[in-house]
Amino acid sequence: MSCRLPRLTSVLGAVVLSVALSACDSAGSGGSSGAGAGKGSLTVWLTVDARESWPDLVASTNKRFAAEYPKVKVKVQYQQWTSKNQKIDAAFAGQDVPDVVEMGNSETTNYIVNGAFIPLEKKDFDYSEEWLPALSDACVLDGETYCVPYYAGARVGIYRTDLLKQVGVDKAPATYPELLSALDRLKAKFGPSDKNFSAFYMPGRYWNAAMAYVKDAGGEMAVEENGRWRGALSSPASLKGLTAWKDLLETYYVGDRSKDNSDEPAVVGQGNVGMFYGNTWEAKAATDPRSGGNPALSGKFGTFAFPGPSGELMPPFLGGSTLAIPTKSRNQDVAKAWIKLFTDRESQKTLIAAETLPNNTVQLADVPADGINGAAALAAARGWVTPLAPGWGAVEKSNVLPAMLQSIATGKKSVRDAARDADREIDAVINNR
Repeated sequence: MSCRLPRLTSVLGAVVLSVALSACDSAGSGGSSGAGAGKGSLTVWLTVDARESWPDLVASTNKRFAAEYPKVKVKVQYQQWTSKNQKIDAAFAGQDVPDVVEMGNSETTNYIVNGAFIPLEKKDFDYSEEWLPALSDACVLDGETYCVPYYAGARVGIYRTDLLKQVGVDKAPATYPELLSALDRLKAKFGPSDKNFSAFYMPGRYWNAAMAYVKDAGGEMAVEENGRWRGALSSPASLKGLTAWKDLLETYYVGDRSKDNSDEPAVVGQGNVGMFYGNTWEAKAATDPRSGGNPALSGKFGTFAFPGPSGELMPPFLGGSTLAIPTKSRNQDVAKAWIKLFTDRESQKTLIAAETLPNNTVQLADVPADGINGAAALAAARGWVTPLAPGWGAVEKSNVLPAMLQSIATGKKSVRDAARDADREIDAVINNR
């Protein structure tokens, strides 16, 4: 085990320092201490997605694992996304830590740079050379891999098939001009009689959508130069993307410009939205009363790979998860073995069957083209993740992006001024560990 101790300037850093020091004192080169390899217990922290959407994968992995490690008892504990990291930080401060933790791919960098996870041999895991870059890049620091991609999700275009047919459009738009033409028809047909009708739903604080426009134009949220990160939203390319996003909102969205997309399925379920940009599961959620949707809309949504103004598919934020092993884990070797089984090609087939995207480009081809994730599989190849900067977590916590977009959407600031102000705020925290 490497005992390189990073510079620490945050509460998380202080927690990780105690983890790293303890790990250097107690763990040998094999990475296993306490229970010892091949016996004892293995504690796995997954988010509730696994319990709710693919419990069969957890059960089958544990069964396969038990065949290889019959003396190891696996304890899977499910965490809520909203409290997961707080619980992880608290566990790291003590001695009783999980052996495997699930992390969102945009959450990993700050933990990795502060030494929270052990390095892994990338070649030990299935399809590792074909991992989706937006997942695998989040696991790498200085050429070493510290986590394993688990699954992915990509945003797509979602539309009301019945409404498009009423305006003479019988298939999803394949180009940006086709998209705008369809939206013009929707607006002309339904807008005059329904003051709440949005041809396209795009609330002002929806930063994942706006940043997709930035990426499509060749822009970035932040860039690294000579080992330092800085905001890049005011670059010419980023401004071009933000302007295209604003034009879409100004022309086709009717509604509160100071809100985000957290209640998107419920809003769409009200029946006065022609199209929106979202996760594939939101098409079903818009028909589910449990999420505020309307069952009467069941069967009336289609998905498509969203075209960008550039002429290419819109590059989506590739949300997803990774799995890592804390430095303080007492059973690191068997933790690696469990992750290997949970993420191998057989497990990825189970995820695909559960309507989730796999962690690698090879098996994207196995996603049914005519299924709910067919469009997402096409879009995923152009997926991106937030900047892999040590302080990006602080950027997100301070809501710099949503605040910038709201100021643009409400007309409080020009695109240029809002982007310049956001860059200054990003610069203040993005390099903090």
